[in-house]
Amino acid sequence: MLTTNPFDDDHLREECGVFGIYGHPEAAALVALGLHALQHRGQEAAGIVSHDGDLFHNHRDLGHVEDCFGNEAIIRKLKGAAAVGHVRYSTTGETLLRNVQPLFAEMEFGGLALAHNGNLTNTNVLRRSLVKRGCLFQSTTDTEVIIHLIAISLYTSVEDRLIDALRQIEGAYSLTCLTKNGVIGVRDPLGIRPLVLGKLDGAWCLASETCAFDIIGAEFVRDVEPGEIVVITATGLRSLKPFALKQRRFCIFEYIYFARPDSIMEGTSVYDVRKRIGAELARESSVDADVIIPVPDSGVPAALGYATEAGIPFELGIIRNHYVGRTFIQPTDRTRHAGVKMKHNPNRHTIEGKRVILVDDSIVRGTTSRKIVEMVRQAGAKEVHMRISSPPTNHCCYFGIDTPEREKLLAARYDVAGMAKLIGVDSLAFISLDGLYKAVGEEARNPQAPQYCDACFTGDYPIMPTDYADQLADPKQFSLLTSEGAK
Repeated sequence: MLTTNPFDDDHLREECGVFGIYGHPEAAALVALGLHALQHRGQEAAGIVSHDGDLFHNHRDLGHVEDCFGNEAIIRKLKGAAAVGHVRYSTTGETLLRNVQPLFAEMEFGGLALAHNGNLTNTNVLRRSLVKRGCLFQSTTDTEVIIHLIAISLYTSVEDRLIDALRQIEGAYSLTCLTKNGVIGVRDPLGIRPLVLGKLDGAWCLASETCAFDIIGAEFVRDVEPGEIVVITATGLRSLKPFALKQRRFCIFEYIYFARPDSIMEGTSVYDVRKRIGAELARESSVDADVIIPVPDSGVPAALGYATEAGIPFELGIIRNHYVGRTFIQPTDRTRHAGVKMKHNPNRHTIEGKRVILVDDSIVRGTTSRKIVEMVRQAGAKEVHMRISSPPTNHCCYFGIDTPEREKLLAARYDVAGMAKLIGVDSLAFISLDGLYKAVGEEARNPQAPQYCDACFTGDYPIMPTDYADQLADPKQFSLLTSEGAK
């Protein structure tokens, strides 16, 4: 797993975003717009593959969508009425052009482009087996395993080959595939990663989030069901459900942080859920204060909900600079501390002399939280309390979210009191797991059959991560928390 950005390491990093469309003369341009809306899900690279009825065309590059597709000449070269695209933040594989998706391969049945959001958890086992069979890998990403499994399948149709491949993989995935005949969308049997279906001027669309439909004016039709394969061709849309029904385990962190607040996830407004999380947090851990201040931008909806429930004024006490890039300067001991100030600056007028409650979505390593608290105190805050709209993140994610090793997760090393002391707040509280479930519309978490994937909080993995079994079996992984909260 990759490390997080040194200037923003108190957020888990996004996974990836996918978009596909079939039956529109401006397919590539619409995919590029959709990827713009999904930029928050991956900022390292972007790619589009299109098909014009005869030939496949592709363009993949490192950088933001605007960097990769801002030139109109590039879009014009991506001809055809069908296309799939991808924005990437790597969880497996290096940041190299050969790892940029959609991956493309010539098969027995013709070309296949594949874009993947998620992470396979038996990649190493499958990859070793495929290499022994003579498969030649061109990338280091887990997605290429799916390509090879499709290629060596003995079935005839594309759909049957895909199903054959999917039966062999483990983990989380939402896929958009492009063939000479159409576009295919797939969601893993547990529905861990999101995928939605839409329509625009008679053309079918697939995307990771509904906000990608909004930008192109497409109508949201429905979620792709867990374990469903949607096949879109000239004859229309077909739905295949080849896998046994399982308990849904949609990633609950989509509601907390990953999804854009203007998206609809599993029929629920992300923005509304985040406000309800804030309100529940206020009910669970109220404290006397003069002002509620969000840590921008992800803490804003929860802070609004907290302020409304607590009856305390909401203010933008921290202003975010949106123009600081990921590689603005190379981190050193000196510049690392300046990195937080480049990205966040206190609004002294709303802070000075006041008891402040900071609301953020999560704490991962604690570095940025500590610097933000220090910054707010230097702006004259009389007290600084912090409230977090997720439970403590004390386990690694193996399903497509970039997290540090467990020993680097603050909540795996310290109890809440120890974390509060380390980041320098007068008090610290996280929403409870049951409180989080209430906010998403459940009465409480069912420990026998959890309704969501919440393994980053509980260690209750819906799928045993085969490639990481040794880590999970290591007793040291489960003995990091100390009673005093100090190591």
